[in-house]
Amino acid sequence: MAAALLSAGAAQAAPAPAGGGEPAPGCVQYAASWRYTHVGNGCDTAYRLTVEYADGTDVPCREAQPGTTVTFPGYGTGGNAVLGVRLCPSPSA
Repeated sequence: MAAALLSAGAAQAAPAPAGGGEPAPGCVQYAASWRYTHVGNGCDTAYRLTVEYADGTDVPCREAQPGTTVTFPGYGTGGNAVLGVRLCPSPSA
């Protein structure tokens, strides 16, 4: 599925989030719909990622291994939007 996501025309490179924070690298792409936001890691490194939404919805970070896709909530039917994907800090030990 990750290969399909990364080659899909609807996939977008992860832009810098509008609210600040470190953006995901360009090899991380996402495809958003009203129900799901699929984030594919096309990098050679695992990343902890989250999705930034226009309305400030807070979603937990998920780890994406190289070549995998992780799923977040979509933008819904209420006019929300996905602004981008950002990196999360490593969990504290």
